Amino acid sequence: MPPSAALAPPVQGVRASRIADTFGAPRGRDRTHAGVDVFAPRGTPVLSATRGIVVSVREGGLGGKQVWVFGPGGERHYYAHLDDWREGLETGDLVAPGDPLGKVGTTGNARGTPPHLHYGVYGKDGARDPLPLLKAYAR
Repeated sequence: MPPSAALAPPVQGVRASRIADTFGAPRGRDRTHAGVDVFAPRGTPVLSATRGIVVSVREGGLGGKQVWVFGPGGERHYYAHLDDWREGLETGDLVAPGDPLGKVGTTGNARGTPPHLHYGVYGKDGARDPLPLLKAYAR
């Protein structure tokens, strides 16, 4: 399958028009923002934006509690700063757009910031801006 041309909203109740375009914005001295931040109240459901297979449910690093989904076109979808994962979510689970993955939080380097989901899409050429794909879904 080719990479997705449109992606479902990754946070319940948050439309693409409410997501700021922060892809590529500076983060510190040595990196840029490789995704978008979707702000919502702590505990708001985080949903899969794509069909795919869960390849990682883990905690650590900048992303804190995170889920990785391998989707169409070999793209990896990254859901980070989760307050918690969906109960029973495991590596190998099949997911569809809208399936719950976890809840919005502030884990990892998001401690001290307003609750949000960091959502990133990574293909063979690196990070891809997810916002145009989320907006395409809204149309």
